[in-house]
Amino acid sequence: MKTSKQTVDRYFSSIGWKPFPFQRSVWRAYLDGNSGLVHSATGTGKTLAVWMGPILKWLEENPDPSKWNPKRPPACRVLWITPLRALAGDTEASLRAPIDGLGLPWQLESRTGDSKQSAKTRQLKKLPTALVTTPESLSLMLTHEKLLDQLANVESVIVDEWHELLGTKRGIQTELALARLRKLNPNLRTWGVSATLGNLPEAMESLVGVEPVGPTCIVEGYKKKRLKLESIVPAMIERFPWSGHIGTKMVPQVVERLEQVNSALIFANTRSQTEIWYQHLLKHRPDWAGKIALHHGSLDTSVRRWVEDALRDGSLRAVVCTSSLDLGVDFTAVDLVFQIGSPKGAARLLQRAGRSGHQPDAESRLAFVPTNALELVELAAAQDAIRSGHLEARPLLNKPLDVLAQHTVTIAIGGGFDSIELLNEVRTCRSYQSLSEQEWQWVLDFVVQGGSSLEAYPEFHRVEIVDGRHQVSLRRTITMHRMNIGTIVSDASMKVKYLKGKTLGSAEERFLSKLNSGDKFLFAGKLVSLVRVKDNVAYVRRATGAPDSVPRWMGGRMPLSSELSAALRKKLEEAANGKLIGREMKSLKRLFAIQSRWSKLPRSNQLLIEKIETRGGHQLFLFPFEGRLVHEGLAALLAYRISRSQKTTFTMACNDYGIVLQSPHQVDIEKLAAQKLFSTENLVGDILDSMNSTEMAKRQFRQIARVAGLIHPGYPGQRKSASHVQASSNLFFDVFCEYDPDNLLLQQSRREVLEFQLESHRMFDALDRIENSEIVVTKPPKITPLSFPLLVDKLRESVSSETLADRIRRMQQQLETAADNVA
Repeated sequence: MKTSKQTVDRYFSSIGWKPFPFQRSVWRAYLDGNSGLVHSATGTGKTLAVWMGPILKWLEENPDPSKWNPKRPPACRVLWITPLRALAGDTEASLRAPIDGLGLPWQLESRTGDSKQSAKTRQLKKLPTALVTTPESLSLMLTHEKLLDQLANVESVIVDEWHELLGTKRGIQTELALARLRKLNPNLRTWGVSATLGNLPEAMESLVGVEPVGPTCIVEGYKKKRLKLESIVPAMIERFPWSGHIGTKMVPQVVERLEQVNSALIFANTRSQTEIWYQHLLKHRPDWAGKIALHHGSLDTSVRRWVEDALRDGSLRAVVCTSSLDLGVDFTAVDLVFQIGSPKGAARLLQRAGRSGHQPDAESRLAFVPTNALELVELAAAQDAIRSGHLEARPLLNKPLDVLAQHTVTIAIGGGFDSIELLNEVRTCRSYQSLSEQEWQWVLDFVVQGGSSLEAYPEFHRVEIVDGRHQVSLRRTITMHRMNIGTIVSDASMKVKYLKGKTLGSAEERFLSKLNSGDKFLFAGKLVSLVRVKDNVAYVRRATGAPDSVPRWMGGRMPLSSELSAALRKKLEEAANGKLIGREMKSLKRLFAIQSRWSKLPRSNQLLIEKIETRGGHQLFLFPFEGRLVHEGLAALLAYRISRSQKTTFTMACNDYGIVLQSPHQVDIEKLAAQKLFSTENLVGDILDSMNSTEMAKRQFRQIARVAGLIHPGYPGQRKSASHVQASSNLFFDVFCEYDPDNLLLQQSRREVLEFQLESHRMFDALDRIENSEIVVTKPPKITPLSFPLLVDKLRESVSSETLADRIRRMQQQLETAADNVA
């Protein structure tokens, strides 16, 4: 141990570093045979903490450098799992540095969907000493029986950015793959790396399994890194804000800050927003062409790699990006991060701030750019949550059978399995520890014969039983499964390509299908016009003038986290008590004053309801501050419950802060509240009755059917249209409803609607809190600062002869004048 430790210490000394105590703790734990989870702030040396463990062990076993032969590298010892294939190149570069610095004869390679086919073919014969791969590529490797002997000799698996996978179906896919690797090698060490997690014990159990063979531990490094958060506050805070009303008005202030730094990342919450901000920055500073860039997941791989390389060497002043640059990538040149709009969670804000000053002793700096004045309260709340260490926990999934069905076919292809042995293996995963024998038998019947309703169709007989073992022999089944392995399900997309030239990236079919030839749109930071769509490719040419539209990708809206919701309510209570702590809260003094004068600022133990009559009807504004997804469900639920007491109709809108219900009739909300309007009793039944739950379940079922292997998007270059996939999925859904109502995938789709789309557990907690809170009903003389953004969101859906922005500005000016007169 002493020799290998001295070797590593010399390496650290050669690069001007000294190992941190938590890194040494991880190395000792690894050499003692432990598995575990390393939790430390972004940019504090987590990668070296877990990577040097396998290196130290190899150095102990091979102390004589004269016997090292680079031409005969050791067999595969380490698998490094990264959540994003875009990170594989950067991860490989980081891991290679100590290999080269120590002169190890190790072979290090990557294997992702972006890898060349020649490299994949070579790796099927012999894996490198260490392999950087993704959950999908790891599952794909498990379908190759000839790799199993090599995988059985793997010493350790390291899962990077475990918080990004935890609580997702990709995380479940990873858990199942890890269980298979532990079956191949019971002495396998499993380590995870995470920076922002609130439920560490659950995270570790999901990583190492419920029956770990060896000892396990959680090693915490630097919980808090030096962090400087600032907000770019508008010169004039309007007292009646609305979502997006600030937005690109802040470009001059952002440009001014960019001029003061060498390199920056500008995070936006959606890909559409990045396209818009990139164009506005260039319009403000055309001389920055070539010095600022764009980065998001729909851009072509070559474009993203160029941007990452330019960031790394410091040749770019700024990159406007989405979460595609949230993780792992080490850009030491970046000295400031901008966040456009609320990140909706303290952990995400902390993660993004850590992209700057990505070194243990450096300060991470983030400048917050609000798109709505009320987002300044969110920033103040997020800062409080970060200071107190209240980061978001990742809720875990329980028994998703679509993922298990896919994994079962994977193992059947990769050498086959005995059903009892695989059941015991699967139950070692935290997600499936309560899997019943009946549920397991249902999964087996599903993959063997398509279940009770599809057994007459041979194409769904994917797995066969030969001499008591489940296996797959049909070449077509094997090929189709390998091509569609994974749990990432998105809307069908098309390549966007110049008529004569390179590929720019991909946009969703639903957007492109609405365009006519000649329509102009922003994409990859360029203005292009559609020429034609042919063979699932949208051909474009460069254009001039103004865009007709910007692509909208699905899944861009992030809900406010429950932890940040609670912190937000606390900040508003402070304001109600006259305590405006911090620059952000003080900047909203005038807004809070008029809210208090016309209505009230709610405290944490209160639900504020504002009753306002307008030309549109009777408006009920409710402010639970629980996040958009919860409010969408609550709005439908409350409208349903009220309509049972009195005949009326509602139109509604919601945001992260509240709900508006508009009705032609006056509603006695005080009486209804006393009659258990907010009760949790029969909550699930009322939710399902209040919404078109069948249609929502049908949409959710499309994803489940794709993961479970019922439907396939087609072969590369011959992808099926979104309408074709949707029709196929709907047909299965209807058949199961009529002929197989107890189908477990149907039940899963309904459960996922409640858990994912409606966040029913949060809705239950919200109603439970409201039931035990004071209901405060006010009758303001005018629309208040809190209710104004909700009214705007409702107006977005109405038709007007004047532009929405003009109408909102006129309303806003009238309210500002009224507020001045009162003052």
